[in-house]
Amino acid sequence: MNETVLQMRGISKKFPGVIALEDVDFSLQAGEVHALLGINGAGKSTLIKILSGVYQLDSGEIYLGGVSVEINNPQKAKELGISTVYQDPQMIPSFTGYENIYLGSESDSRSVFRLVRRREMRKKANKLIEKYPFDVDLNQKVGKLSTIEKESIAILRVMARENTKILVLDEPTSILSRKEIDILFKQIEILKQYGIAIIYITHRLEEIFQVADRYTVLRDGKNVGTDNVVKEIDKNQVAEKMLGEKLSKVYPDKSADPGEVLCQIDKLGLNGKFNNINLTLRKGEIVGIYGLVGSGFDELCKTLFGVLRPDEGKFFINDEEIILRTPIDALENGIFLVPGDRRIEGQILNESVSFNVTLANLENVSSVFGLIRDAKENRDAKGIIERLNVKTNSAKTLVSKLSGGNQQKVVIGKGIYTNSDIYIFEEPTVGVDVGAKSSIYHLIRELSVDKAVVVASSDLEEVYGISDRVLVMYKGRVIIDKPVQQTNLEEMLISGLTGVVNG
Repeated sequence: MNETVLQMRGISKKFPGVIALEDVDFSLQAGEVHALLGINGAGKSTLIKILSGVYQLDSGEIYLGGVSVEINNPQKAKELGISTVYQDPQMIPSFTGYENIYLGSESDSRSVFRLVRRREMRKKANKLIEKYPFDVDLNQKVGKLSTIEKESIAILRVMARENTKILVLDEPTSILSRKEIDILFKQIEILKQYGIAIIYITHRLEEIFQVADRYTVLRDGKNVGTDNVVKEIDKNQVAEKMLGEKLSKVYPDKSADPGEVLCQIDKLGLNGKFNNINLTLRKGEIVGIYGLVGSGFDELCKTLFGVLRPDEGKFFINDEEIILRTPIDALENGIFLVPGDRRIEGQILNESVSFNVTLANLENVSSVFGLIRDAKENRDAKGIIERLNVKTNSAKTLVSKLSGGNQQKVVIGKGIYTNSDIYIFEEPTVGVDVGAKSSIYHLIRELSVDKAVVVASSDLEEVYGISDRVLVMYKGRVIIDKPVQQTNLEEMLISGLTGVVNG
């Protein structure tokens, strides 16, 4: 692993009014995983796009195996053995795994009238899967495969090019479950055995200790540190490098004086998912719910928003019992859910920011004839954009063009526009960087001043850092329910893993 396969020296890149990269050095060794870290706008994407030929550098040099190279386009990068797998790999769902792997190279023939030789493709696919034994059925149509299986095929598609030496994984775990992440890490170990050098881009700091050998932090377009990954490294110190400030500023101050009770939940249960859930929600208080995948907190959040119907229990708002049959019932009773998967459940990516912000409260921007008043929609959306500091050129910008953190702010803005009394945030910062996390946490705290707020997350530190009161769920049961000052991270972790309260 001592052979240096890549050196980027003094890389600089400017865009109109922006210095994206300034004199950045980066190196990569054969068979290593090198994590590339930084908040949105730090320069990670620009550096990778220069390496992959999407952008051309303004100054600096790139060496592969000690030889200076020029990478003028993506095709040149591939010829040099550099490939990227993005967080949402594009495939043809109706094609099989092996057809997607060899799409564009279905035949070795150089004839203009090349035939698609599926037998040859299957034969090559079988050899590929023997070399890289990933657990995926390449004969199955991609549309029927799980997320990790699709990602496996995306990696195999890259490895089918025999010259691949450098693999860039861009946010590979952003839409994977914990179990799927473990599968990906095993696949990475297989690739390392063949000397493949991997640049691993992630917002999840805990992952660098699980999969990376070294890490580099970019901030404001500069390399602010490259270090080996060792057990003694403090994750908070890495985050502080990314931010350029103390991590204590990430979480806002906690509430000292919760107000009146808005909502009471008594013995709520959903068969096979959770049971006997008792919950009191007050103005001015953030209730945090921590649990792992399968603990039941996802189903609880959806039940509180009317997506799922409980089998038992009662739900009171302002001492009046209500029945939630649908999300519309929840909205009419002043309840809003910011869902865990913003891309699928929280927003419409190919629509504008203004469309998404006002979507849950169209009555507020509609005329008496039911037509959308564009001027009011745009004006109200601008107000939300300014309040939440959403970084966008315009209210009419497509949400798909925004960063992950700003997309999440749009979903929160949609909730704020409903002017609800109770807000439920599920996995509120998945896929966003440390800087955006801090901004979202402060937004949640600001919202909680005169609202009741629930934050449900599988991120232990997030629940502990943001909450005034914490619940820990394990296999559908609440194991801990106490003020955050009366517990600690160790107790919460152990109870979430084992269902047993420490001590």
